[in-house]
Amino acid sequence: MSDSNIEGKQSAFNPADITALSHLYRGELYRSTVWRTRLDTTTNWAVLTTGIALSLTFSSESASPLPLVLVGLLVATFLYIEARRYRFFDFWRMRAHVFEVYFFGPILRGHGVQVENGWNEILYHDYRAPNLHITYAEAVGRRLRHNYSWIFAIQVTAYIGKLLIHPVPVASLQEFWMRAAIGPIPGQFVLLAGLAFHATWIMIAIATYRSRRGAGRARPQNSERDRLLDLARG
Repeated sequence: MSDSNIEGKQSAFNPADITALSHLYRGELYRSTVWRTRLDTTTNWAVLTTGIALSLTFSSESASPLPLVLVGLLVATFLYIEARRYRFFDFWRMRAHVFEVYFFGPILRGHGVQVENGWNEILYHDYRAPNLHITYAEAVGRRLRHNYSWIFAIQVTAYIGKLLIHPVPVASLQEFWMRAAIGPIPGQFVLLAGLAFHATWIMIAIATYRSRRGAGRARPQNSERDRLLDLARG
């Protein structure tokens, strides 16, 4: 092997540097794990409160559908909190991913740590001037598509079901409006407000899906055999 090739194989960092960077990676991974756990917490809150609202609404013949209306607002609050948490989770996760691809990746391939593409400089500037890498709207849209759209769908289905069939099937359109009414607020207005409420989430989910990160990135084709699985089996 020529001297130039040997030099190209040498690591950009000495063993002490690699040890320090390994500890830095562990710290970034721990931070991303903590924020990932916080995401699960708010999702659990949303699921739990929706379940309580379902139990209250269908607990008796005289039970009001109002808990299902109020839980929609509560779930929206949890979505607001979770989107903020997701932005921080994405921030720490991205740093950890850079280490996995550009630091540990070359080591796994036996090339040592390489810095030709400047990943270390970019990461250094990110430490000096931290910046979140996903907008709040994109975070809301992502959590909607992955989790909260299903929670809202269950809430809407249960609410319409309550109006239509519980405790007995509705006999007329006028009765349907009466069941949907909340105190002095007409049922038509309540349903229109609910329609606008959920249409807003649908629009956000669709708009952010079109502008999501990696939308135009080429995806590698999956091989017929799972090579990692074969390796794990020995």
